[in-house]
Amino acid sequence: MSNAVQVSGPSREVALAEAQAVRALASGEEYRARLADLVAAIDDGEVSGEDAETLEGLLELGLQSGRIRAHYGPGGEQAALSLYRRLPRGAEVAESAREVTAALRALEGRELSSVQLTAIGPGAFTLSVSAGELEVSLRLDRQGARVASVSA
Repeated sequence: MSNAVQVSGPSREVALAEAQAVRALASGEEYRARLADLVAAIDDGEVSGEDAETLEGLLELGLQSGRIRAHYGPGGEQAALSLYRRLPRGAEVAESAREVTAALRALEGRELSSVQLTAIGPGAFTLSVSAGELEVSLRLDRQGARVASVSA
């Protein structure tokens, strides 16, 4: 399988249990079938394509809602986070965080002149940080943190 993500150890246990639990509660035959395919893929030890997308959604919801931590404890949450970071959307979020960190590093050693957080919509914000002649603006929303602009 191309772009397959290996699922093993504690990550496999949590992903499998969560997929089975959600499948048992799900209504809609199409979604139940997707979850059955996901369970089979996790059982085989790797996910890709539509199975990876389904698993991303399942992990995102479980992690954001606190369900995974509540049902599988802190260790289960860490296992799920580890797996999520290896899936495409999780890797994108991690890359976005690295880009934001790199942009903010341009401000290191400079005296802060202003910091402003602006609400731009439901769950969406812009954070602007000025230091010396540099200003970094970040967008913070449900998709994560991204560099909006860097200006001198």
